[in-house]
Amino acid sequence: MRRLDQLLSALGYCSRREAIAFVKEGRVKLGGVVVKRSDQRVDAALITVDDQPLEAPDGLLAMFHKPVGYACTHSADEGPTIYELLPSHWPDRNPAVTSVGRLDKDTSGLLLVTDIGSLVHRYTSPKSDIEKTYLVEVDRELDPALIGIFTKGDLMLRSEDKPCLPAKLEIVSTQTARLTLTEGRYHQVRRMFASQGWQVEKLHRERFGPYELGDLAEGEWQMLVPP
Repeated sequence: MRRLDQLLSALGYCSRREAIAFVKEGRVKLGGVVVKRSDQRVDAALITVDDQPLEAPDGLLAMFHKPVGYACTHSADEGPTIYELLPSHWPDRNPAVTSVGRLDKDTSGLLLVTDIGSLVHRYTSPKSDIEKTYLVEVDRELDPALIGIFTKGDLMLRSEDKPCLPAKLEIVSTQTARLTLTEGRYHQVRRMFASQGWQVEKLHRERFGPYELGDLAEGEWQMLVPP
């Protein structure tokens, strides 16, 4: 049980002060009955705002299809950000929603966004071994020899002191491949191909762990049930 004003503030609906106005306007109900006090202790599962259940009161997890050109940051200094495409109240949650498995501006595809700290740690820990699959388009014809080079597990990247872990490469067409890896080094996919003389022209993440983008439209999100 939590105080109503604290609950609404934590979920990004309003400030604790604004919760008083929400209550006065009759916008908040408990079990279908209009709430009279903003400091009342309530069961989040029974609360509605504007006749809608509270959004993810126990923690939010969503899959997002990131378009090219958007940064995975809360800072406006880097230009357009993914949070401009997501519900405006999500960054107001406490803790705020953040992206997991960041993608650079020039990469599209699957991102997870969540405010559940344990999931952020689980999915970003170097020991997580979570598979990520990318569709990669390069600047010239692919050499099947890359399959063995990436699989072997001894590929060294510039300025790195440890080789990349084994990665699975599938050649889809002349200049397109599907790469599955378990690491998340800085610009790793682009650097892996560049180390062998190929430049990545387009990069798109299709899968992150158990989650697949499927036919989710660019710029759209889908709520998930936290594990």
